[in-house]
Amino acid sequence: MKNNLSNLTVNILTYKTNTEILKQCINSIDRSVFINIVENSPIFKNEKYFRNLYNNINIICTGSNLGYAGGHNFGISKVKTRYVLILNPDLVCMNSYFDKLNNYLDENINFHVIGSQYETNKMNKPAYGLFDQKKFNTNITVDQNNLQKVDWVVGCSMLIDLNKFSNKKIFDDNFFLFYEETDFCRTIKLNKGLVFSSKDLIIDHYGEKGSFATELDKKYSYLKLRNWHLMWSSFYYYKKNYSYNYAFKLLIGSLIKSIFKVIIFAILFNKHKFIKHLYRFLGLFNSMIGKSSSFRQ
Repeated sequence: MKNNLSNLTVNILTYKTNTEILKQCINSIDRSVFINIVENSPIFKNEKYFRNLYNNINIICTGSNLGYAGGHNFGISKVKTRYVLILNPDLVCMNSYFDKLNNYLDENINFHVIGSQYETNKMNKPAYGLFDQKKFNTNITVDQNNLQKVDWVVGCSMLIDLNKFSNKKIFDDNFFLFYEETDFCRTIKLNKGLVFSSKDLIIDHYGEKGSFATELDKKYSYLKLRNWHLMWSSFYYYKKNYSYNYAFKLLIGSLIKSIFKVIIFAILFNKHKFIKHLYRFLGLFNSMIGKSSSFRQ
């Protein structure tokens, strides 16, 4: 089998990521593959450590926290190879991952995106799906390359053929966190592109450990950020891809429930749940009135 890995760049998007978590991710990557660490801030504090540890790494700082979409658009703009594999830092590539990925870097295999799958479904949810969930269990077959044709894949690990795109700004950077990959895959499908999930590309994804979320003193900052953007992005996604009225009808119930939960948990002095539902309300309300995803911590 021809080695095609020279035509691949791995982009790992970080934001103040724990050193050991990032190291585990990098150690699972084939040493012949070029890696960009794309730090979503002005300074990558561990630059010297990682440069001394590995000779196949380039470190790029975005200058500010651009979120998932903006950070990956920035990183992808620096890629010189045909293929890019974007990874979250809080995962490990398993089971001869790059030997198997090498098979897909072939002119004869036509795809826009190929997603990975979780090790024995440790995340308790699929890493791919169809927009019509009623067809999920009956319409996903496996081809001769162990690929399943799907509508969307999770964004923690995506192999992308950049030749299929007119420019390298492939994500909608109005999103800061959540729904970016779903929106990206929907755009591909609407343009008759091909999205696959590979049964050969297996990852162990820790989840919510790729940024400052691991720091105990930042737990409430992360709680606010996560819940604000979860609801902001959900409304924006449905508004963009369906209509404002569709998004409003779908999510007005969530807005009302959040108000009641804020009141209840304030009375009960439950700080964690009070903050969670307050910021869900704020994110959804700001999206409904057309405000940008500008909330940061």
